[in-house]
Amino acid sequence: MKYPLLILFLACVIQVTAQKQKLNPNKDATIKSVDKHQQELIAISDKIWAYAETALKESKSSRELADYAEAQGFRVNRGVSGMPTAFTAEFGSGKPVIGIMGEFDALPGISQKAQPTREALNPGAPGHGCGHNLFGAGSLGAAVAIKELMQQGKLKGTIRFYGTPAEEAVGGKIYMARDGLFSDIDVCLDWHPAAEISANTQSSQAIIDFLVEFKGKAAHAAADPWNGRSAVDGLESFTDGVNLLREHVKPSVRMHYAIVAGGDVPNVVPEYAKVWMWIRDSKRSGVEDVFTRVKEIARGAAIIAGVESKVTVQTGDYEILVNRKGAEALQKNLETLGPITYTPEEIAFAKKIQEVQGGEQTGLNGKINSLKETKETPNGGSTDVGDISWIVPEITLEATTAPANTAWHGWSVVACGGMSIGHKGMILAAKSLAMTMVDLFENEQLRKDIRTEFDQRKGSQVYKAYIPDGPPPVPKEAANH
Repeated sequence: MKYPLLILFLACVIQVTAQKQKLNPNKDATIKSVDKHQQELIAISDKIWAYAETALKESKSSRELADYAEAQGFRVNRGVSGMPTAFTAEFGSGKPVIGIMGEFDALPGISQKAQPTREALNPGAPGHGCGHNLFGAGSLGAAVAIKELMQQGKLKGTIRFYGTPAEEAVGGKIYMARDGLFSDIDVCLDWHPAAEISANTQSSQAIIDFLVEFKGKAAHAAADPWNGRSAVDGLESFTDGVNLLREHVKPSVRMHYAIVAGGDVPNVVPEYAKVWMWIRDSKRSGVEDVFTRVKEIARGAAIIAGVESKVTVQTGDYEILVNRKGAEALQKNLETLGPITYTPEEIAFAKKIQEVQGGEQTGLNGKINSLKETKETPNGGSTDVGDISWIVPEITLEATTAPANTAWHGWSVVACGGMSIGHKGMILAAKSLAMTMVDLFENEQLRKDIRTEFDQRKGSQVYKAYIPDGPPPVPKEAANH
């Protein structure tokens, strides 16, 4: 009985060895490049994690990435599209041009230490509750691996890294898209921290972000209220109308708002009120239909209260235009790399977070998911990556950087992003994206197939950035940095 087992074992070894020998030499080189630069990438990610800078204020984080790209021999163009923290880093020349995006903005108020119980690193400060400290560093690591192959004459074309700020707020990519910075590339890639590993085949929700302001007339609330016109009456009529509308929208629609100005003191009829609102749907057309109704509600509310109303669009994202051909190429490279393995300490860290947050203690999911069918209606969430996907074919990876059954945009994701769980997901992302870019540079037919699917899915739709005319809303302190 021992000999058949020995033969089986040797057969498996031979098969694995053969598979390794068949690995494309350029892909093998990218894996070795990421391994070589691994500690540098982790150091960059950890610095950005500690900086934890919010939208359009990511001066240190942006500089960390741009300086590293420059040191690696990229041509760096800083402060693009009117945003001091936006930049591009390019190497090579001619076609094809392959792009890869990196984010680096944090979220306010969720500072956290790299530990499995909640404790702020700096009370009240921001934290990377969406893992963007990993995102930018991982994507740049992939770009560096491709650059090294170009230096050696093994790949031809142009690799371009996009440093994209403010994904969590105004959508920095949208301003870069409006300025044509993505118009000359053949394919673009990105990745996002997640609780599982997959080549993304799902869309996102389109969104519009806008303000509704009401202006009335102040008066003494007790002595002569009849001389006043309450802006808050207009605001309350508006929110009542929006909440009545909820019964008459499609199940895919989401409407949420925050009252950001609603009077100062009770004894003065308030002359100013403001609501900040988002509308989402699975398609841009659906968002626009609901937005038309909401603007009518704003006008009606102003009439009810005898005040003036004003609606101001701040920004808006398109839904992601899925490209399955690109996802299939990425999937093959993920399967070649294989799953992430975790230490007992990392699994215990994840389970403790799940315990503290009241979720099932499943630990970490490092397996490579199979390619999923594309749903007609996506799960919640919006991203300015969607805008880019309507300009150029977009390939998106999700990689495990935190456990499931925990709150995203929360302290638990911050904790994992500052230690080895997050680092492992980032390194997997860098390797798999670099390997996929090797395919794109080497395989002209793959690029054509990806473009054909893109053209078919896009149809006659003409992309137009859903942002107001003029420069991005850069804070004064950031503009003067």
